[in-house]
Amino acid sequence: MSSQDPNVYNHEFVYSFQIPVPQGSVVTTSQEAKDVVSSISQSTLIPLISELDAPSVVKAQVLAGGRGKGKFSSDGKGGVRIVSSPTEAFESASNMLGYNLTTKQTPPEGLLVNKLYIYKSVDIADEFYVAITFDRDRYMPVLLISDDGGVNIESNASRLQRFWFNLPHGITPEITSYIQAQFGFSDKEMAPITHILHQMVKLFREKDATLLELNPLVRTPDDEFFCLDAKFSFDNSARFRQQELFALEEQAPGEEDEYQAAQLGLSYVRLEGNIGNVVNGAGLAMATNDLVTLCGGKCANFLDVGGGATKETLLKAFDILQRDTRIKGILVNIYGGIVRCDMIAESIVAAASAIGGFKMPVVVRLQGTNNEKGLKLIQESGLGNLIVEADFEQAAEKIVKLTGTEAS
Repeated sequence: MSSQDPNVYNHEFVYSFQIPVPQGSVVTTSQEAKDVVSSISQSTLIPLISELDAPSVVKAQVLAGGRGKGKFSSDGKGGVRIVSSPTEAFESASNMLGYNLTTKQTPPEGLLVNKLYIYKSVDIADEFYVAITFDRDRYMPVLLISDDGGVNIESNASRLQRFWFNLPHGITPEITSYIQAQFGFSDKEMAPITHILHQMVKLFREKDATLLELNPLVRTPDDEFFCLDAKFSFDNSARFRQQELFALEEQAPGEEDEYQAAQLGLSYVRLEGNIGNVVNGAGLAMATNDLVTLCGGKCANFLDVGGGATKETLLKAFDILQRDTRIKGILVNIYGGIVRCDMIAESIVAAASAIGGFKMPVVVRLQGTNNEKGLKLIQESGLGNLIVEADFEQAAEKIVKLTGTEAS
């Protein structure tokens, strides 16, 4: 799982681990944006002469990075803006909410923005990049730090300093001493830096993270440190341990099917064709996709039901495929090893009956344990649009022909 809402959840999350962040609010309307900035101006220690001079940051909430350098379809401006008054916040929000934001990490048409995150602007003296991830070559976590954080970190990756550590021991005094010497932090500055690093390790360990990135971590002119943005990735295998965390997960537009499939242990990969592809095993999925392509067709996906295909998983698989308006036919290609082909056939028939039969041609190829019995069960089911074919190549040729996608 990757972090889904870069500022809404992540700011609350790092705050819960005592990593300093500016206080902020999520808004969904322009009026709410105006009200939040108004409350920020009223909370300042110095009385304001007017509504002006209440600098706040407004960030578009989309599942993609590069927002600051992105462009809105409304006014061509970026997805991270500094506003100086409630009125300006209202105007900016009006040009952000309900419009698409395009960045280097979005589709060409951009992503629709329905939420904004607003917080009080922080005076920045320096920007740092701080991250923890795994070094798979060394089989241990690594701390990454750069004194050139912010929007240009990807182009300045060569300036990253790396500090490897053991997860049980965390960031040792030796590492913090080296960091202080390397970056020239004073003793006063090292106190909050050390605290942040220790809390990052705590978060990384307790939440089964694979990446924790603070960018930028900023230093103010008063030598305070704040995390202005965070990005997380978590181990999907730890979903059962981190149910509260994974409950925060959101899906990008167009990824609902992938998410629903994952909930049942199915692996769904969207492609660009019009032939649905249901298999058990990633290798068989790629081979099926290659053979369909060789026969002149194009797969719309591969959907791997794994080694434990059941009526429930196949019902969900067929439901996902039949809702995909691109798909004109389905190829089911199952190799019965641990799971028997007759059990797969029973599940296919039960699933098809549950959805009232197939609305498109479905070619079923079964090989392996009890494959003949399974094919016979399907043939005798009486279900329309359900076709059996024992030969792999002929099954691929048949679905291509039935969907009218064969090469001319």
